[in-house]
Amino acid sequence: MSKKYILVVLALVFSQLAFAQDPQFTQFYAAPLYLNPAFAGSALAPRITANYRNQWPAITNYVTTMVGLDHYFDRFNSGVGLLIQNDNQGQGRIQSTEIGLQYSYQLQVSESSFVRFGLQGSYVNRNINYFGLTTGDQFTDQGFISGSVSADPALLAGSPKNKYLDFSTGALVYSDWYWVGVSAHHINRPDQGFFVSGQDRLPIKGSLQAGLRIPLAGYTGLADEQDREISFSPVIMYKFQGKYDQLDLGAYLTYSPLTVGAYYRGIPFKKYEQTINNHDAVALLAGWRMDKFSIGYSYDFTVSTLGNSGGSHELSLSYIFEKPEGRRSGVRRRDKKLPCPKF
Repeated sequence: MSKKYILVVLALVFSQLAFAQDPQFTQFYAAPLYLNPAFAGSALAPRITANYRNQWPAITNYVTTMVGLDHYFDRFNSGVGLLIQNDNQGQGRIQSTEIGLQYSYQLQVSESSFVRFGLQGSYVNRNINYFGLTTGDQFTDQGFISGSVSADPALLAGSPKNKYLDFSTGALVYSDWYWVGVSAHHINRPDQGFFVSGQDRLPIKGSLQAGLRIPLAGYTGLADEQDREISFSPVIMYKFQGKYDQLDLGAYLTYSPLTVGAYYRGIPFKKYEQTINNHDAVALLAGWRMDKFSIGYSYDFTVSTLGNSGGSHELSLSYIFEKPEGRRSGVRRRDKKLPCPKF
């Protein structure tokens, strides 16, 4: 078997013993519904988002694609969202498809501050794809037996599958210039294992997201607004799942329509083992926003002991449609959009 297939087989063998973790996005604010269900409807208009991430292509691909749809209903102070996610690990050997429905409710707590609460329910389908793998009974002293079919009982039994329901929740507090959010995913700790029931429960993933939007020019609120936005946004996200945790520190500079940013991912002062530092990646990002359309690209440079992994490529797209109520004359907006960066 090739090196990549060996890595896949090892991953399958130890899948019962390892704590699984969720896919991650460098551009986490470009995947708002995945980040926190309280973001459902946060654009205050119909919105569609799409995200693609290809992680460690030089070793064995982890590819995640995602599409999100959400809308806000002024009359009910509520947002709804639909999230569709597909995750492929190890050349697609382990595949997971998730469909999630979200609901959020917004409250105004002061003249300029709002609180949002969100809930999510998901249906998940996971399976292992054995196609293309070879086993010992397909080899002789002379090598691989061309055209042979394995008699391994595990392969003959077919691809293992698992289906389950998954529930998450979250909350946000925000104003014109700051936001703070918390979320908890997999609060029912579903069993995602393939072989032994109850021994591979998905750990709860907790997350804290926060940031500032600092106007440098443009939309300052001081009667000297310009057509273009010029702002600086430091952001932070801390998350934990099982025995692992992670910190993302970064900043965006927006000079519309261009946005550039940089991130560091890791906790440098913490070690999981004596010889393993908690360094993951340094990422650079560039985005372009024109009217209601946004596109962003980021690349992660691996700085961990993983070595030459090929880094990670990530692409995000977003389009915000015209709000139907906005076509009516005399409609007064009572809500304010989240000041989060669009990438």
